[in-house]
Amino acid sequence: MGPELFKGRTAIVTGGARGIGLACAAKIAAGGGRVALWDRDLERAKQSVAALKGAIAVSVDVTSEESIAKALAATEKDLAAPDILVASAGITGPNTTVVNYPVDAWRQVIDINLTGVFLCNRAVASGMSKRGWGRIVNIASVAGKEGNPNASAYSASKAGVIGLTKSLGKELATTGVLVNCVAPAVVKTELFSQMTEQHIQYMLSKIPMNRFGEVEEVAEMVAWLASPLCTFATGSTFDLSGGRATY
Repeated sequence: MGPELFKGRTAIVTGGARGIGLACAAKIAAGGGRVALWDRDLERAKQSVAALKGAIAVSVDVTSEESIAKALAATEKDLAAPDILVASAGITGPNTTVVNYPVDAWRQVIDINLTGVFLCNRAVASGMSKRGWGRIVNIASVAGKEGNPNASAYSASKAGVIGLTKSLGKELATTGVLVNCVAPAVVKTELFSQMTEQHIQYMLSKIPMNRFGEVEEVAEMVAWLASPLCTFATGSTFDLSGGRATY
């Protein structure tokens, strides 16, 4: 992919202050795109944009329709209407069994990981459709396909992201807006701090390559899906699992 692949394009990356989101934002910025890092940690987002040409930091709560509307208005004012959305904001939730899973924690994971993706997709889809071009890339997980034990809310939320992506992809299939998701196996990010060591080792044991993914590897695939090079894929799930996913 060339250095000017995203020239003239404006991208929103949720959870863009760190991890997978930041790697995706850096890849788009390196391709000449303008990027808005949407994150609830505004200070961290401001630190991250310092290294990205043509990027801005925007405070957002992805569980709030009002907050998303304000973030979108700020992005359109300071950059332009978005051509690309990378929905990366998410949390892991606690590692425990279904029967012991705290109900409040379940609701929080679903609210951020699934409802947040829905609200952000919903906020940009109509504008992209009217303009006749758009790329939406949602970050799912192999857990959404296989279900990880002791991670029921996370697994369910990511399965929901896959289902949402399939539905929206079909709805927008003739508009010029393509909607896809990526399903990585576990990737080395700060989310590790939210998991037990036992759970981390369980996930590693499931990867035939016997290593964790890197955020830059996810960013490479996201960048292709977000680019003009992607023309006939929509409503699809792309695996990045080191051999774990088999369907």
